[in-house]
This record gives sequence, structure tokens and C-alpha cells, in this order.
Amino acid sequence: MGAPRFRTSRSVEAPPEARSPWVLLRSATQHPFIYQKMVRGADPAARPGDVVHVYDKCGALFGRGLYNPRSQIVVRMLTHADVEIDDAFWRGRLEQAVALRRELRLDDVTDAYRLVHAEGDGLSGLIVERFADCLVFEIFSLGMHRQVEKLDALLREVLGPPARADRPGPTGPWRTFVRADARVEALEGFRVSSRGEAGPASHERLIIREHGVRYRVDVVAGHKTGFFCDQRDNRQRLAALCRDATVLDLCCYTGGFALCARKLGAAREVTGVDLDENAIAIARENANLNQCRVDFVFADAFAYVRQMLANRRTFDVVILDPPKLVLSRDAYIEGLRKYSDFNALALQVVRPGGLLLTCSCSGLVSPAAFREMVGRAAQRAGRLVQVFDERGAAPDHPVMLNCPESAYLKTLWCRVL
Repeated sequence: MGAPRFRTSRSVEAPPEARSPWVLLRSATQHPFIYQKMVRGADPAARPGDVVHVYDKCGALFGRGLYNPRSQIVVRMLTHADVEIDDAFWRGRLEQAVALRRELRLDDVTDAYRLVHAEGDGLSGLIVERFADCLVFEIFSLGMHRQVEKLDALLREVLGPPARADRPGPTGPWRTFVRADARVEALEGFRVSSRGEAGPASHERLIIREHGVRYRVDVVAGHKTGFFCDQRDNRQRLAALCRDATVLDLCCYTGGFALCARKLGAAREVTGVDLDENAIAIARENANLNQCRVDFVFADAFAYVRQMLANRRTFDVVILDPPKLVLSRDAYIEGLRKYSDFNALALQVVRPGGLLLTCSCSGLVSPAAFREMVGRAAQRAGRLVQVFDERGAAPDHPVMLNCPESAYLKTLWCRVL
């Protein structure tokens, strides 16, 4: 797994009356991330994945968090109060997260939503999504990886048995699937070994419902957790603007926007394009599942748009929802350039007076930077853009104000003149 990036120091004395294992800071904010440069020293007894007592530069208790000396984020803060991180703590955070989703009445419109949104729910390093009767855990830190079994058991207790509006009567127990990106596993120093209690075969093709549309979700091989719940409200809003329109959905994945445009929005003609062959195969299954006609194309979206330009083909509505293009601060400039190139092309295939819905899921790109980039792309494309709305993720993706970058999704609703 490689050597730790941050080494504990025996030359740093423990704060007075410090409880082991401890971490001593040289600087800190209320942000949940404690980076390497912010740490003065750590208890030699502290082990990767431990819950540690965190002390400020004056030796006063700052809070408690999950420790990993090999990560750029040495501590992920769980609390800034003098609270023990025990079963009652974990249960309390999960109860708080579930209560919000129930207050939002999400079950009235879908059985697919985010139950835990990492920092947005005070559980840095953990995402949990509900897909029908399956719980999908996505892990971003070693510390959370160590807690998965406990959190799974507690979450099942908090939720009670799964309810399915399309399946009256008793249902079976929750099924669990655990995922982590290979890059995260390498950086954090863990590996997800058990992919699900009932085995991948029983999970890989779930059917979920959302606003009357049904989707197959592949939680084994799909991107992230297998489905993008964050765009739920945007899919419904987009459908309301598509009556009798020609629609192009670029980077369509498994067809979320395209299917809503056709089934809910009564679009006249819909095309979805994606370079992921497996995603396109599921998108076609989804069209059949909903008995609606959508032309799904396995192709590079850049090349496809260039071909449309060569054919002088335009569309009434274009959706551009690419994958995360800014993966790190070092890749920011290059990623922003890719966004600009993509938008400049997409703008050119929108008919005058038509709609472009353009999106970014890169948390490092601020809303202001995203707007500015789209403005530059419009200049390059020689088009005037009138923004009539800006939105983010659905409300099951809450944001703590001490961690604004967790409001990662940005959507600009543009009339192209």
C-alpha cells in the first residue's frame, strides 16, 4: 500500500491531559477536513483508521475524527464537541439523516435516493444510497471502511423493513452492497473485499422508480453507486420543457434525462449518446421497460456533436451532463478547458431560441467559475446565452455550510439565441 505520507512524531509532546490516541494541530478551521500541513504531531499509538481525540494548538480539545496518516486528509472530523464516538453517536447521525429524507417525503415519488451524503450529514467519507430494497455504501476513507458493518446494522434498525409502493404486502430484508473507487482504495489504504451479503448476482440489476419512470440500476459495474439520484428534480423539470421537441442528451449514461424527456415530457424525438457501452445497453433496456422510443447511440459525445455540425443538424433541447472532469486541484485548468470545449460544441447544435441544460459534478469548480466558463464557451461558439435558472442537486444531498464544496452539482438552464 506504500509508506504513510504523514509520519507521527515522538518529538511532539502530548497535550496536557490528552487522551490517547491523539492528534495535535498547528492550525484548524471548522471545516471537516484536517490536512497534513495543519497537523503538528500525532500520538505514536494512533493507528490508521482510528477514532482520534483532536487538540488545537493550545492543547484544548478540538473534537474527534477518523485518522489516516497516509491520506492528504489526515483527520476527517466527526464532531467539534466533546462527544464520544460510540454506537449512540453513529445511530444518532443515521437517525438524523433518515429523518430528513422522510420529512422530504421522497418515498412518495421514488424508491431511489441518497440516505447519507458524507459531510452534508456529518459523516465524512461515507455515502449511502437506497435503491429499492438495496443499500449501497460508497466508501471514501479507511476510517469509514472500518465502520461499515456496524453502520449497516444500525442503518437497518433505523430504517425498519424496506417498503415498496409497487409491491404491496411484506417485503424481504434490506440487501447491502459496498463499493469504493480503486483510486480511493489505493490512496486511503483499504480494499473492499465483500461486495455484498447476498453476492453480486442478486444485486446487479435492480429496478427502481422515479416520478413514474422505471430504471434498471447496475450497482456492481455502474458508475459511482449505479444511478445518479442527484439529478432527480432536474430530470422532472427538464421534461416539462420538452413537449414536441427534438432532444439530444449528451453523456446520457443509462438514459435518465432522455427517458424523462420522452415519457414525461412528450418530446417528439430523443437521442441519447454515451461512450460507455454497458450504460447504453442498460439505457436501451430502460426504454423498453418504459415502452418508449429513444435512439441511444454508443459513441464519443465530442465526435457525435462534430458529426451533427457537419450534417447541419440542430436540436430544440440539448442536455450536457459529462462525468467529473476536474478530479484534483492539479487537474483544475485542464478539466475546465475540457468543460469549455464541450460546451462550445454543444451550444452550436442548439437551434436559435432552444434550450441548453449544462451540468458539472466537479466539486472543485465553483458556481461562479462554471458560469464564467459557459460564458467564454458561448463567445467561442458565437452564440448569445440567456440563463433563466441555476440549480444544484436534489434535497437528499444536503450541504453543511462549513463544507460548501459538497454542493458539487451545478446546472445552468440556458436559452441559446
